[in-house]
Amino acid sequence: MSYAVAVLVLLWCVWFSNRYAWWGGEIDLSRPRVLMYHMVSAAVPGAKFNGLRVSPDAFEQQVKYLHEQGWHFVTMSELLSDACRGREKLVALTFDDGFADNYFNAFPVLQKYGAKATLYLVVDRHERDWSVSKKKHHNSGELKNEPKLTDEQVKEMLVSGVFELGGHTLTHANLALLAPEDKFKEIHRGKIQLEEQFSVQLSSFAYPFGIYDEKNDVELVKRAGFDSAVTTIEGLPESCFAQPYQLERVKVSGKDGFFSFKIKMQRGKRGWKK
Repeated sequence: MSYAVAVLVLLWCVWFSNRYAWWGGEIDLSRPRVLMYHMVSAAVPGAKFNGLRVSPDAFEQQVKYLHEQGWHFVTMSELLSDACRGREKLVALTFDDGFADNYFNAFPVLQKYGAKATLYLVVDRHERDWSVSKKKHHNSGELKNEPKLTDEQVKEMLVSGVFELGGHTLTHANLALLAPEDKFKEIHRGKIQLEEQFSVQLSSFAYPFGIYDEKNDVELVKRAGFDSAVTTIEGLPESCFAQPYQLERVKVSGKDGFFSFKIKMQRGKRGWKK
């Protein structure tokens, strides 16, 4: 092997090790895995948000793997009680926003493998390009034009027992831009409207964009009557939830392969940094 080739191999090994941190080992199985999904659909050439799109084939491969590895699927409401009983290998699948492909592509797979999930649903979700609330230049209309779940589809998903409902505000608001009274309206009214519309009780909340104030917004979520809240911070919650309103999640990206998924199930992150 030439010197140049040896250097390239060494550089590749360093890159691979840094990207995946494969030697790190598995974190305590008493710590639950909360997986974060958005869309289950094929990538769109040139689209900005392909990271939010996990292909249907990849999604089934992931759920099948969890099933075969003996992971116990739970909803977020079940997770709070089960984890504190010392039960190991708990995994909660969560879906943010309310995209129609959750019904067409994720729902049948979950049924097939006896899995459960929590849907964090935006109340006023149709014809909204909420990405511009985070970054003004995200105004391509991509998320606005992405089909959203109808009320009838949501009802079918809930009646099946496969899905439970969680809060995600009225409009997918960027809470950092709102006055306290408007924040509370988004959080609380979103909860009330979903409960009245679908005749269910909501116990868990997801911060839109993962943006929240650790003191004030957490208190507003508590005040609204939620028992827990999930963030977009990558990692694994403590086994009995020292901070139930700031729960970490495992980000499942459409840009990652199956090896990345397995690493994330072990450690909560793909590498040391993410």
